[in-house]
Amino acid sequence: MAVTLKDVAKKAGVSRSAVSRTFTEGASVSEKTRSKVKRAAAELGYSPNALASSLTTGRTKLIGLVSNNFHNPLLLEVFDLFTRGLQDRGLRPLLVNLTDETDPLNSIRMLRQYSVDGVIVASSTLPPSFAEAFRNAGMPVVHSFGRFTPSPHVHVVGIDNVACGRMAAQVLLERGYRRVAFLGGPDSATSTQDRARGFVETLNGRPEIDVSVSCASAYSFDAGRVEMTKQLMSDRADAYFCGDDVIAIGALSAVRDAGLSVPDDIGLIGLNDMEMASWQNIDLTTIRQPVSEIIRASIELVIDTIEHPDRLAETRLFPCRVVERRTLRPPLASDHD
Repeated sequence: MAVTLKDVAKKAGVSRSAVSRTFTEGASVSEKTRSKVKRAAAELGYSPNALASSLTTGRTKLIGLVSNNFHNPLLLEVFDLFTRGLQDRGLRPLLVNLTDETDPLNSIRMLRQYSVDGVIVASSTLPPSFAEAFRNAGMPVVHSFGRFTPSPHVHVVGIDNVACGRMAAQVLLERGYRRVAFLGGPDSATSTQDRARGFVETLNGRPEIDVSVSCASAYSFDAGRVEMTKQLMSDRADAYFCGDDVIAIGALSAVRDAGLSVPDDIGLIGLNDMEMASWQNIDLTTIRQPVSEIIRASIELVIDTIEHPDRLAETRLFPCRVVERRTLRPPLASDHD
């Protein structure tokens, strides 16, 4: 039979309320009593009932983790870091799969049923209004990988996708590419819109550069492969900024199957620096998004917002950098070389 609070109290020679206070964060209990209770609990193999504790504290320690793109392998890394980060802080993630879901009301209804303490929306494709719906429902919320805005209504932690588009354009210019293209994810995704904007704005006004934009149906390998196959059947570019590593890897597969070489015939640069990008048979040049830093800051913000629900919303942006591998030709020699 399971060891109960009563068993621990008897072995420690204290009241049941003293055992309860020992395992209730912030409750008053002497160090002598705490030590006796902890020792008795360890000897008996007792673990406090989290559900019962939530009735006392009013906190479930559940954090709703909401996402919508399970086709992208990067999400495995994201969920791994989020779940471990939350658990290390004594919190419990409750995963919500939003695939094919666009209405936040269903998620709000479910998370209310579990009385979550806070919500993290982990998505680069959902609009700001999605996370704002949780705030309007009275839930502390952070939008991880969300869209940058100088005056956010909810906390946003991520990167400047427009700046990443500019960075990719500059990288292709430095390598002497003149026919370049952006191959993004779904055109409805805020990340696709912003990365395309930065890319095109940097190249506009340069008559020697031919730039085009196309969008895959999803942030997935198959969608990237299908869209690149279409590009190869038309007036293809010499280099592509793929708005996500998984799209770039799909594009790489299509290029190779067409009998072409990367980077000799076509150059590719991705975004994210997911683990797969560094595999020897892929070796993708990409723009690194600091995922672990974004997740760490998101967890800190949601915890602080639970404790201080009236704090003002803020945006935290993390810088990105180019990771050189072997899917782009080298930069042109400068005049000083």
